[in-house]
Amino acid sequence: MRKFPGSGVFCQAEAPCKINLHLRLKNRRPDGFHNLESIFMTLAFGDTLTFETLDSQDACEIHIEGNTGLTKSPIEENLVFKAVSLFREYTGCHLGFKIVIEKRIPLGSGFGGASTDAASTLRALDLLAGTTLSRKILKEMAEKLGSDVPFFLSGGTAFVTGRGERLRRLETPRGRTELSVVLVHPGFPSDTAGAYRLFDQIEEMGGSLSWAPKLSYRELSARLALDPREWLFGNDFLTTFWAAGEAAAAAAYGKILEDLDHLGADFGGLSGSGSGCFGIFVDEDLAKKAVKKISGKWPFVHLTFPLARFGNTVVQ
Repeated sequence: MRKFPGSGVFCQAEAPCKINLHLRLKNRRPDGFHNLESIFMTLAFGDTLTFETLDSQDACEIHIEGNTGLTKSPIEENLVFKAVSLFREYTGCHLGFKIVIEKRIPLGSGFGGASTDAASTLRALDLLAGTTLSRKILKEMAEKLGSDVPFFLSGGTAFVTGRGERLRRLETPRGRTELSVVLVHPGFPSDTAGAYRLFDQIEEMGGSLSWAPKLSYRELSARLALDPREWLFGNDFLTTFWAAGEAAAAAAYGKILEDLDHLGADFGGLSGSGSGCFGIFVDEDLAKKAVKKISGKWPFVHLTFPLARFGNTVVQ
């Protein structure tokens, strides 16, 4: 029988966000999910989670700090809570946990806030409990929690297919020190499930929304090596919002991307199903000027850079 540690053991985990440089939606699968082709890239910005073991068996205290815009919802709906429950199911661990989430990633932004928190939770609990789970088991657990969660176990830049669980590493474009990324959130969340429903409804009516180019892994790799001005990637959700008459959302995204372009961004896009947008800058000074220029215009503007690769983001 495995002996788990007692109470009062701490660790901290960083949970970096991501952006989608490219997102092409494909067919709906029998399980209700959609197949997709995408490029995910983690950034040096995200949430911080602190974990402490408790005396009370099976206890799970989750405290969320920061200006998140999160509404009150049952703890059972929190993806971190679900990660704790799944970890116990797999390992038989009955340790109590207190988890404090310092939330920085905006809610419903397409930057992967819930998924990255869940992935970091799996890694942290594995360390705290001393279970040393295999990468295969961690990935299996991550897939059960959500489509984006497996990616956050390794991060970096990846070609993502299936419903998000199939990953092939890509070289992070131009290295982590040569690109600046400006994140912009318009102040309202996007409903991922609702966005997919809009896509399905328009497809069922005979419309064709997939305008993001169909690119193979090799083609995506080759394009990433080019200057960002030549990337020509796309996001099918932009077409979805325009075609579905989501005027407010489409107008906000269009204005943000227009602002970033006018301020010198070499590439810009919508992340995931929104509502966060981003601009890629080769010139860091231009990126800093862009942040100053639009910080008063949009509720959330942040300057960061790509994480070429990260190892274990959990520190005991």
